Amino acid sequence: MENRHSSESEVPLRQIRATYNEDTIRVYQAYSDAIADAALSTGTFSSPPFKMERMTWIKPSFLWMMYRSGWGFKDEGQRRILAIDITRAGFEWALQHGCLSHADEALSKEEWTAKKMSFPVRIQWDPERNLLLEPQAHRTIQIGLSKEAVTMYVQQWITRISDVTALAHSIHSLVDSRRFEEANQKLPQERPYVVSGGVE
Repeated sequence: MENRHSSESEVPLRQIRATYNEDTIRVYQAYSDAIADAALSTGTFSSPPFKMERMTWIKPSFLWMMYRSGWGFKDEGQRRILAIDITRAGFEWALQHGCLSHADEALSKEEWTAKKMSFPVRIQWDPERNLLLEPQAHRTIQIGLSKEAVTMYVQQWITRISDVTALAHSIHSLVDSRRFEEANQKLPQERPYVVSGGVE
């Protein structure tokens, strides 16, 4: 099954696809009720139980978020799906200050650990998913924020947080009923996002 946006043969192996406009780009995260409610009330993740010292992963792909969270049904800690609009400047800063999460074979284990720890951002490419959450040939990006990147994300980059759990459940229900065309129509419109200088 293909996503409605493009066919498998047209998509590069690694490509950022997202919902965005001139100023912001949308990423997704899944959290517990407590974290989601606090974030929605403050417009950011500045208050507990969100933990600033932990790495937090943001994902531009709605369907990959559905895979990771099981459409919001996987476990209590991922029952609420949040769409977070962040500045494109912040998103690109993260890409420019990241390293790949998998080891560089040219380095020793110690050298790789030191390199990885020196970056505030991790970049990971995972197989994109279709409506049935099956892996696709092309990959989608996940971005892990830590250290100063988390602080900037929380304090500077976020412009809006919205709860899209109901949308996730609605699409899941259509998929369960094999109403794929209707489910496709409800998907957020994601298009290729070009980064100046590229991404690892």
